[in-house]
Amino acid sequence: MNTKRKVIKIILYVLLICLSVIMLIPFYWMVISSLKLNKDVFSIPMRWWPETIHSENYKVIWEKLPLVTFFKNTAKLTVITTIVQLCTSCFAAYGFTKCKFVGRDTIFLLYVTTIAVPWQVYMVPQFILVSKMGLNDTHIGLILMQAFSAFGVFLMRQFYISIPDELCEAARIDGLNEFGIFCKIVFPLGKPAMATLTIFTFTNVWNDFMGPLIYLKTKELKTVQLGIRMFISQYGADYAWIMAASVCSLVPIVIVFLSCQKFFVEGVAASGIKG
Repeated sequence: MNTKRKVIKIILYVLLICLSVIMLIPFYWMVISSLKLNKDVFSIPMRWWPETIHSENYKVIWEKLPLVTFFKNTAKLTVITTIVQLCTSCFAAYGFTKCKFVGRDTIFLLYVTTIAVPWQVYMVPQFILVSKMGLNDTHIGLILMQAFSAFGVFLMRQFYISIPDELCEAARIDGLNEFGIFCKIVFPLGKPAMATLTIFTFTNVWNDFMGPLIYLKTKELKTVQLGIRMFISQYGADYAWIMAASVCSLVPIVIVFLSCQKFFVEGVAASGIKG
C-alpha cells in the first residue's frame, strides 16, 4: 500500500513539474526575446537562445520613451486604488457579516451579482458619467471607478464569516463601538484575506490597459501599459523593445506576489475560493 502511494506521489510530482515548465515557457520566451534583435524575435526555426545577447535593449527603452513617468503614474494608480479598495471592501464585508440590519443578505446578494456583469456592458454609461463629472483624463477618475469591488467584498466576507461572533459580542459588552470592534479585532485577524485581495487588485490595476486607454489622453498621465503600446507604429512593431519593457513591468508584480505569498495561500484557503 505504501509503495502504491509513493508511486502515485511521484507521478503527481512529475505531472506538476511538467505543467510548471509549460507555464514558464512563455515567460522564458519573453525574457529571451528581450535580449534579441527585432528581426530575430520571430525567426524560423525558433532559437531558444540568441547567438548574441543584446542587453542594450533595456537601456534603449528608457531613452526612447519617458518610461520613468509611466511607471510613476502606474505605481500611483495601483497603490492608491489598492488601498482604497481594501478599505471599502473591508468595511462593507464587516457590515455584511457582523452587523444585523433589515435586508442585509438581499443587498449582499444583489451586490455580488454584479460580478457577473461584464465591464463592457456599462463601459459607455460609465464614460459618460465620468465625463459629466469632469474627471475624464485624470487619475482621480480611474481611481474612483475601481474604488469599489464586489469581488473584494465577497472575498473579505467569506473570511470574516470564520471569525466567531462571540468575539464581537464580548467586545460590545466591554463597551467597544462597531468601529472599535472592526479596528481592534476583525481587521487584525483579516490580514491573510487582505493579502489575497491586495495581490488580485494590484495585478488587475497594474495590468489594466483598456481603462487608461479610454480615459487618459495626456502623455504625462499615461501608464506603462500604454507606454509599451507606443513601440507599435503604423508600419511595424519593435518586438524586442516591447518584450524588454514587458519584463520591466512584470517585476513589481512578482515582488508583490512573493511578499504576500504566505498570506495569499492562507487567505485563499480560509476564504473558500477554489480554482
